[in-house]
Amino acid sequence: MKFPQTVTCFVVLFVIVNFGFSQNKSLAAIPSGVYVSKENTNIKEAIATDNHKTLLAAYNATDLNDLLEESGPFTIFAPSDNAFLKLPKTKLEAMLNADNKNQLKSVLKYYIVPGKLTASSILKALCRGKGKTTFTTIQGDKITATMRGIDIILTDSMGNSAMITVADSTRGNGIMHEIDSVILPPTRI
Repeated sequence: MKFPQTVTCFVVLFVIVNFGFSQNKSLAAIPSGVYVSKENTNIKEAIATDNHKTLLAAYNATDLNDLLEESGPFTIFAPSDNAFLKLPKTKLEAMLNADNKNQLKSVLKYYIVPGKLTASSILKALCRGKGKTTFTTIQGDKITATMRGIDIILTDSMGNSAMITVADSTRGNGIMHEIDSVILPPTRI
């Protein structure tokens, strides 16, 4: 039996509110002296994890570090290292080439949306939009969000899609959602 979109939205929101969406570890599992309040750190520190080395290298190759460290609030959809491995090697090398700095900045700005968009606020927008909503990035182009089951799917203007795999990594100047594929603005490298 197929459920109407509003029923699906309600069920997803109920699950998020009652059971949480992100895959955060318990504080008890973190050794003492290691925990730092997420609200006192910035988005760049969220990206500087073992799972986002390629994205961090890309931001370091541009002058966008100030944005990640000081500005906000904003939401970043962060491709994981595995997402970048899905690209052809030549495309990845071209993306990180210093000669393509302006194009790389355009791609990186495409992952940033002004404001703090939690997973639940994205789902609420999806419910209001009958299963579809768009976000304008600081780069100027739009990302379309839809649902596939209980997963949030982001699609670029070329039809490439990525799924949010880890949501709501909250920091003082924004929030990060990890995505499993690279999506690109219309002006590609």
